[in-house]
Amino acid sequence: MNPLLAIKDLSIEFKTEAGTIPAVKKISLAVNKGEIVAIVGESGSGKSVTALSILQLLPSPPAQYSSGSIIFSPNNESSINLLNADPENIRNIRGKQISIIFQEPMTSLNPVFTCGHQVAESIMLHEQCNKHEARQRAVALFEKVKLPSPSSIYNRYPHQLSGGQKQRVMIAMAMSCNPSLLICDEPTTALDVTVQKTILQLIKELQQETGMGVLFITHDLGLVREIADRCIVMLKGEIVEQEYTSQLFKEPKHPYTKGLLACRPVLHKKGERLPTVSDFLMGSGKPAGPNVEKSEYQSKRQEVNSSLTQEGKILEVRDLSVWFPTKKNFFGRTEDYVKAVDAVNFDVYKGETLGLVGESGCGKTTLGRTLLRLIEPTSGTIQFAGIDLLKLNQRSLRRLRKDMQIVFQDPYSSLNPRIKIGEAVGEPLKVHELQNSRSKRQQNVIDLLEKVDLQAGHYNRYPHEFSGGQRQRIVIARALSLNPSFIICDESVSALDVSVQAQVLNLINDLKTELGFTIIFISHDLGVVHYLSDRIMVMNKGKIEEIGDADQVYYHPSSDYTKKLINSIPGKS
Repeated sequence: MNPLLAIKDLSIEFKTEAGTIPAVKKISLAVNKGEIVAIVGESGSGKSVTALSILQLLPSPPAQYSSGSIIFSPNNESSINLLNADPENIRNIRGKQISIIFQEPMTSLNPVFTCGHQVAESIMLHEQCNKHEARQRAVALFEKVKLPSPSSIYNRYPHQLSGGQKQRVMIAMAMSCNPSLLICDEPTTALDVTVQKTILQLIKELQQETGMGVLFITHDLGLVREIADRCIVMLKGEIVEQEYTSQLFKEPKHPYTKGLLACRPVLHKKGERLPTVSDFLMGSGKPAGPNVEKSEYQSKRQEVNSSLTQEGKILEVRDLSVWFPTKKNFFGRTEDYVKAVDAVNFDVYKGETLGLVGESGCGKTTLGRTLLRLIEPTSGTIQFAGIDLLKLNQRSLRRLRKDMQIVFQDPYSSLNPRIKIGEAVGEPLKVHELQNSRSKRQQNVIDLLEKVDLQAGHYNRYPHEFSGGQRQRIVIARALSLNPSFIICDESVSALDVSVQAQVLNLINDLKTELGFTIIFISHDLGVVHYLSDRIMVMNKGKIEEIGDADQVYYHPSSDYTKKLINSIPGKS
């Protein structure tokens, strides 16, 4: 039998003013019916370019195919080379025989049409049925992908749904015409671990039910282990390894694959330096052993535990609530609230890393920003180093801000694209009048850049000239410019490749050891939080589910909610 999809010697280049950039170099792969094949690699490895080329979604120019073929065989009698197919044929194949689920559902769905309308439109286009039949099929699909209240979801707009619900709508749309091949391009990257696990199970169930082939693209080998039959590893546009998933995890051959497997925090003891892909490519990396409960980081743990006393507190939070009004009556009075943070109490101690974990919407980010008074609380008290933050006027609060900093989730929107990174890192020094001399300020910034493994020559470059991991380093350098004693990291590694994530986590550990600041590390990934933190605080629906020693919470959780989060970590075992 012919494979469902056969890519042979495919090469793709992008023509730019600076010259030709090779994106994919003579790759060959196949996907069979009823099989899930994963393509894994870091950003820039050519995964998404390969996926988009199948449906001819790459803009041409600048993209051009210098060699190869993409043969699609929906049945044994017919085959088509998608690279040579005319636009009419490609339009008929898209959505009907080959469907794709993109990484970001918010940009994939049209914000001005209801979710149901968009799914029904696809059905009417390819299945030649009327509006009523299309609606019935769309509602049935919503039920199939386990959306709550399918009839209600049909009439809702994308902004009224959570990230996980939007992704389910995209899966329903992709499955609406019973495709032979489903392409999943990083469909769970932006989702919580629990939602991610549900989406993976859903894709697998639908694949088993329909017998379609699935091409699953990701940068996380932990996910591959959960879902794929075979795995293809890409590096810089080339395939470096192809193998059955079980064999790949048991005995990886290429140094790059070994590096991707080894750098996941979930496989390492607390405080152990994470290996990076570059370590393996240079031949100095060692495979990670199984995760063990006993931490070898005892000296550091004892140091932190001894500071967890009344004298060691840097932050005291009591009965803190943040409510947002959602409904007002005719007279403008608020009748209903969303309780984003609901009467929470906790302490943070000098020199510790407190991990704050929970799903999207649990109140993590709201709590973090409220601690810095970027959001004003509804009630409660926040004591920082003995000072009541809620009683400070704006002038006094501004003076104190140099001691309290935040690293935001998205390094792209955290930096002004019009300001060179040297100026961006040095701006806090200028605002707080700590370095009045321009030359001294510049030297201070260069020292900070070198501290986060960047170079002095980067001073005059703009944000767009850096990768995501480098931008996150720049944001960390800016947060450290005022030598703060307290830093909040809000999902600061969630959007990064696992290898870049390992570099940033190592950097945070190194800087914390050198400078001695206190961190609240916010994340939805308990594996990362456990690796980095001394204590863990779990939030759910605005309340604290449990708080305790990191090992205790991770290995012996008392809350069912925490157990669910831990069981959802991909590739934990």
